[in-house]
Amino acid sequence: MSLPTFEFSTTAEEATAALASEIAGKNVLITGTTMKGIGFEAARTIAKYANLVVITGYNETRLQLSKEAIEKENPTAVIRPLILDLSTDASVRKSAAEVNAYLEPIHVLVNNAAYTDIVDKQTPDNLEVQMATGHINPFLFTKLILSKLLESTSGDWVPRVVFVSSSMHVLLNGAPTEKEELARGKGGGDNDAARGFMRYGEVKSANALTARELARKAGSKLRAFSLDPGAILTNLHQKPAVQPVLQTMGILDAEGNPLASQYTWKTLGQGAATTVVAAFDPRINDYSGSYLADCVVADQLVAPHSADDERAAKLWNMTEGIIGETFEI
Repeated sequence: MSLPTFEFSTTAEEATAALASEIAGKNVLITGTTMKGIGFEAARTIAKYANLVVITGYNETRLQLSKEAIEKENPTAVIRPLILDLSTDASVRKSAAEVNAYLEPIHVLVNNAAYTDIVDKQTPDNLEVQMATGHINPFLFTKLILSKLLESTSGDWVPRVVFVSSSMHVLLNGAPTEKEELARGKGGGDNDAARGFMRYGEVKSANALTARELARKAGSKLRAFSLDPGAILTNLHQKPAVQPVLQTMGILDAEGNPLASQYTWKTLGQGAATTVVAAFDPRINDYSGSYLADCVVADQLVAPHSADDERAAKLWNMTEGIIGETFEI
């Protein structure tokens, strides 16, 4: 079957319809599926064709709302909620154990969740919360359910792990190169929104590097990708601590509206489309480790500090040191 050309304006609805035969029979786990987010939109559209979609969140009430919304639109969808708090080691291990007890394998893991209150804050495990939620604990979760992913391997399927990164990975010098800074950041006050925004860029750099190193280590056993969903107006942009920073950067105007002069903004559906492509498009099979944007492989857009193999290996080793165990594939 000939697939259409995907591009900037492609929506998740269009991508899943085109890739329906690839999605059919698959079990997909997507972290961070709060309504009105790209994780939810990806889950909603994939659920039309998949065998099972596992949605996650740390808030049981909001997670149930996401489940009900998807099932209302598509009553035949099989949606399984999973409580997962990526800010704590204990929750990650508990949730991973639950996944490992499933009867079904997991064909695709989408590491989509992120901490969006860009303030300097520590987790119960004494880790800086953005890096813990966006990189360290997703790394741990992926490690812990690796066997469940590998169970999905067949003659015509290689499991995939997708990391939702961002064009903001280009900020400053990328992911930290020292273990202490990776774990706890550089510090600053709770109102240091600018520093928090820079930390967001570090997390997204770590996502791109982790996909690269996971692909290298896994070889033919597993495919990994990172991606930029594009500029999408979300709840993050409306947060009081964030708006002044984005206004200074010229991303929002004085009223908090997106400035078209800086970015070409996407709808939620367009933003989730690249996640669908990374999860299922067979045309990217030979590009494991790559970065996608606008639904295509776009390695030329990756900043040098986020495409360095030595740096990717060092980040992997430092993250293993933080979680206290090795991640062998």
